Amino acid sequence: MGQGQHEKVATSLAGAVSEEISASLAPVDAELERRYPGDPGTRQPVHTVYVPGDVFAADTIRSWGDQALAALDEHAPDAASFAAVLGLSDDLAAPVYDRVRAKLEREPVEDLRVDFEDGYGPRPDAEEDEAAARAARLVSEAYETGTAAPYMGIRMKCMEAPVRDRGIRTLDIFLTGLMEAGGLPDGLVLTLPKVTYAEQVTAMVRLLEEFEKARGLEQGRIGFEIQIETSQSILATDGTATVARMIQAAEGRATGLHYGTFDYSACLGVSAAYQASDHPAADHAKAIMQVAAAGTGVRVSDGSTNVLPVGPTPKVHDAWRLHFGLTRRALARAYYQGWDMHPGHIPTRYAAVFAFYREGFEQAAGRLARYANHAGGDVMDEPATAKALSGYLLRGLDCGALDIAEVARAAGLTRADLEAFASPRRADLTISTP
Repeated sequence: MGQGQHEKVATSLAGAVSEEISASLAPVDAELERRYPGDPGTRQPVHTVYVPGDVFAADTIRSWGDQALAALDEHAPDAASFAAVLGLSDDLAAPVYDRVRAKLEREPVEDLRVDFEDGYGPRPDAEEDEAAARAARLVSEAYETGTAAPYMGIRMKCMEAPVRDRGIRTLDIFLTGLMEAGGLPDGLVLTLPKVTYAEQVTAMVRLLEEFEKARGLEQGRIGFEIQIETSQSILATDGTATVARMIQAAEGRATGLHYGTFDYSACLGVSAAYQASDHPAADHAKAIMQVAAAGTGVRVSDGSTNVLPVGPTPKVHDAWRLHFGLTRRALARAYYQGWDMHPGHIPTRYAAVFAFYREGFEQAAGRLARYANHAGGDVMDEPATAKALSGYLLRGLDCGALDIAEVARAAGLTRADLEAFASPRRADLTISTP
């Protein structure tokens, strides 16, 4: 048959068959859309900083940045010394170091949680009431003056019986204080800790529904993170994954799953010396969290290290290497967020994040450019890979590891182009692009 001739197209099925199958799968289509809406496409912070409710102050964020800069000045005053500590290559040393310092000056904290749980402990009711009201005032003022982190909120006490009423009251005081000061900020994030049963998530949903009704807010306005700190939150008594139930129990309000390194490890009987985010027990829990959250729009956050970079320089360097390595390990496993417990941790948080995105930037940009231009190459990429490549570049842009100008030069794409490729709907459409 000549090249210009057309193939004869024949079918055997009646048109009604396709219609009947589509009708039979309509409920499944709707269920998939509801349960797996995909990533929300918003910025995800690279870390969360926890500050006890009685310690949080108007200058906390700036203070963390200043302390982190002072740590660099004392223990790694230039790019070469910092790179030597962390094992950065020569081509990464200066770009990473310069960007870390600039980040600490401009935006030292991406996500801050005023802690009323373990970091705060039991206090007289009047004292916690006042601290919660003060936190609301300070958070509101920070957003008003432009000194806030992109994301801020509180971690309340959990839904277990001994502290349930206290946690609910603190949350009420905090949210009411924000409303009285002008409304809920866009970057508001709430954390519900020590969740063991999906019913506790349901209770949190009901609580937020009642607050929204009381204050005339749009239903669903307030979301929250679920902290995974117990064995029961991973595996239920019937052998099913509890965390998957929790996501569904949140009725679309869950924004994240945060792994609690030390509570979870202790729950499993791991000795204190071995409680770490790279322990096999931690890897198992986070893998379950990751699979349960995939496609739901709920993001997974790694835990923290309790080894603080304080003391003489050799001790600080050891702590930095540990934190840097754990952060890089998490990034490779697609845990793009973690906890930082001390100002000395944030230089190595940003160093690990910036190195991760900068060392893979040229390859990712080139692959995405070839995919966008149908240019082929030594790797055959599919729409799902294009989605991952664009997501990688967007995360690098959001945190400051990359600049849009260099991405445009390397990939020939705008931020809007990247966001379109990162969208599941765009990725699906790309399959049929000629």
